[in-house]
Amino acid sequence: MTAEQQTGRKMATRSEVIHCYSQLAACLALMVKLARAKEWGRLPELEIQCAGIVERLKVVEPMELLDSEQMQEARRLMERIHADQDEVCQLVKPQLEKLVARMSFLQQQKNLDKIYGLPH
Repeated sequence: MTAEQQTGRKMATRSEVIHCYSQLAACLALMVKLARAKEWGRLPELEIQCAGIVERLKVVEPMELLDSEQMQEARRLMERIHADQDEVCQLVKPQLEKLVARMSFLQQQKNLDKIYGLPH
């Protein structure tokens, strides 16, 4: 491989790292938007997509060092990602608590029905 090809390969890897961070930030921004609108149905699909991007980052990120401009961009994206993650968690947590409470109630109901011989 020539030096020019190696440089091109490094540039592609570097840009892929930033591209992955950009994809992750966009995915989390959409999750925030959906959670604010209480559209919970698409969140699991997007969570899977985010996990895939993170797995890809684990592969490509260690391959190359980013230059200072790219590091700044990566930091900016990571700050946005963390802020959006926090917001999604804050929006989803009450919904999960309601779901757990409802499931507990249904389990208690099922147990009572079983004790008293009622069909469930």
